[in-house]
Amino acid sequence: MYLDAYTLSAVTDEFLDTLVGGRIQDVLDVNETGIGLEIYANHKRHYLYLSADPNAPRVQVFPDRLRRGLPKPTTLGLLMRRHIEGGLLSHVSQPAWERLLQFDVETQAGTFQVIIEPLERRANLLLVQDGIILDCIRRVRPNERRVRAALPGHPYSLPAPQTGKHDPTRVTAEVVRTILSAEGDSKPKAHQVLTAQLLGFSPLLAKEVVFRSEGTADALAAKVDAERVYAVLTEMIAPLSRREWQPGVAEADGRVTAYSVYPVTWQPGWRRTESITEALLLFYAAPVGEHAYDRAKDPVREVLKDAEGRVAARLASLRNAMTDDTEREVLKQSGELILAYQYLLTPGQVEFRAQYDAELPELLIQLDPTLSALENAQRYFERYNKAKRALDDVPRLIAETEATLAQIRQLSVDLDLASSFPDIDEVQQSMQSAGLWRGEARRVPGGQKSAPLRVFLDDWVIWIGRNSRQNEQVTFDKGSANDLWLHVRDVPGAHVIIKSGGRSVPEPIIEQAAALAAYYSPLRGETKAPVDVTLRSNVRKIKAAAVGMVTYRQERTIMVTPRKYEA
Repeated sequence: MYLDAYTLSAVTDEFLDTLVGGRIQDVLDVNETGIGLEIYANHKRHYLYLSADPNAPRVQVFPDRLRRGLPKPTTLGLLMRRHIEGGLLSHVSQPAWERLLQFDVETQAGTFQVIIEPLERRANLLLVQDGIILDCIRRVRPNERRVRAALPGHPYSLPAPQTGKHDPTRVTAEVVRTILSAEGDSKPKAHQVLTAQLLGFSPLLAKEVVFRSEGTADALAAKVDAERVYAVLTEMIAPLSRREWQPGVAEADGRVTAYSVYPVTWQPGWRRTESITEALLLFYAAPVGEHAYDRAKDPVREVLKDAEGRVAARLASLRNAMTDDTEREVLKQSGELILAYQYLLTPGQVEFRAQYDAELPELLIQLDPTLSALENAQRYFERYNKAKRALDDVPRLIAETEATLAQIRQLSVDLDLASSFPDIDEVQQSMQSAGLWRGEARRVPGGQKSAPLRVFLDDWVIWIGRNSRQNEQVTFDKGSANDLWLHVRDVPGAHVIIKSGGRSVPEPIIEQAAALAAYYSPLRGETKAPVDVTLRSNVRKIKAAAVGMVTYRQERTIMVTPRKYEA
């Protein structure tokens, strides 16, 4: 799913009605690839988000204030603050058939253009004045093939005109028939042909045309009725060419799966929305609030899930090796039987059968015909001893694997609790350090890290760790020996410290702190959760374990209802 040319046209029309004439009051770095603009227009504040994320580029307005997601601003963010903050948004435009929007901003220093190119894998966001790029999110050098250069100080050029494609508003039945039949024996699907041959056609739109014509979105180009496809295409393009938008979303299993500016019938659950802004908001969700970063978490969560499956399978295999010594015993018994029957074996013999135990079936023993009976027996004993040595190392491997599995599950909780892009990056960094991350290495911009949460309950200070590193910081840096330490029982979660200052902590304060510990854990959705309470002096780091992994003693357990802190 992406912003196609028609969707951007609808977005442009909405922006012309709602944003143009407004003043840019604030510029902020939402994340590494996105800039937020607070625009005051028509007696209302609008929050415009311009994202050049290569996986999910977008341009949309949100009803709520955007949050600054980076500890250190980007160069582009600084330049935009310097040049366009306080400026007037005078126009929004889209070149014909291009997936590109240009925002013209009038300032005392002249006119600037903010240009967003929301193209998957090649998305970019640029600040331009007098045709010269001041800076951009994605810098592209001239020697990079097949893409336009994009560097500070270089001229900005529009994408080259698309050649070889037909204008769908002027296409004829003959042209449609020709392009659908021109593929020969390659057997492409009809929607693939329409997407490749018609300007502004996305796979979503092409599939809709084919579905309305043929009853299936995946019909082969050679099998469709070209006349019927042309009729449907003409019917669908007519309102779009008049800019009569019908925005909406498709929903399945409680999740928005697509958005469009025309009815979608080949996907289930399509419904109209008031605007394309609403449709985009439903699909992408806003970069604000508790679920702001769900989509950014998804790829990290997939890696964690895969790692947990692999490590859990390895742990099961190791535990099975501890209990199943059948294979090792067979090796030993085979060697002993060869010695016992060595004088009955003939040169060149490749196998023989013998019974080690009267109550057990015979063993089929393989022999190397190039070796003597004694040498064959020695080889079995060597394999037996090697298996025994490997078994001696299994308890250590089990302990290490259990620790890795516990770390993965703690990181999963860390990811669930992440409330900013640096928080997500920190989970990735921990995965990288543990050898669990298989993607490109990332670092937190500016080298800064998130801090644990500090809350006040009456005159008591409570520290809450929301990831592994914060947990260690809370327990061993913020906590003193006589402070109370809390942690939800038997599952990963937050370390919580109640700063006592030598005082006796009232039970209501302990219960409230325990409710916070339960909230910042996988049990946050439960009615009741068990939380262990002990003195910080009873908590110890686990030797050679990952950051934040501890053991504790002399605890008592209380049952509480998980509760989020409300300031």
